[in-house]
Amino acid sequence: MKTVKDKQVLVAADFAGFELKEAVVAHLKKKGWTVTDIGVRSADEENPEMFHRIGLKVGAKIAEGEFERAMIFCGTGMGIHIAASKCPHVHAAVVESVPAALRCITGNNCNVIAMGGHYVAHQMGIEIADAFLEHNLGDGYEDWPNFYEFHKLAYDELEAFDYEEFKKNGFELKHLGEVILPDRPEK
Repeated sequence: MKTVKDKQVLVAADFAGFELKEAVVAHLKKKGWTVTDIGVRSADEENPEMFHRIGLKVGAKIAEGEFERAMIFCGTGMGIHIAASKCPHVHAAVVESVPAALRCITGNNCNVIAMGGHYVAHQMGIEIADAFLEHNLGDGYEDWPNFYEFHKLAYDELEAFDYEEFKKNGFELKHLGEVILPDRPEK
């Protein structure tokens, strides 16, 4: 698996997310990242691959364990996100701010983020990418008892989720455990 710790990341964009993706990739390469790009090759490519097809390809590479994390880009971030999310083991978020990027990784352990070229400025996209790639589940919440365990349990239950089992169980989720998340201590 190509991991964040080894500075390996997967990216892809459709034509509408291409320029934002290019700005983010240029920044990451300057910081020593190895970037694998499986999206469109130029903003004016003839007959470019559609957003959902690109999203599915990225989702498959995450599902198959080829990459630990990916960043995807389209006009809004939403369509490509929906497509990637169809693949198992993909935990994706549409992100338009640094706090959202931090929370998607530190609280939800997302392995794919999507950004919209129509809404996210290049510098913001760069800062979002850094936040996503430089953090892990639980980072920054060491003072909050059970934060990691609480969110790890949620991640594990989502990974184990089987819709047919959920349906047979009267739409009740099979719990893998319980973790109490107390009020966050005052700083």
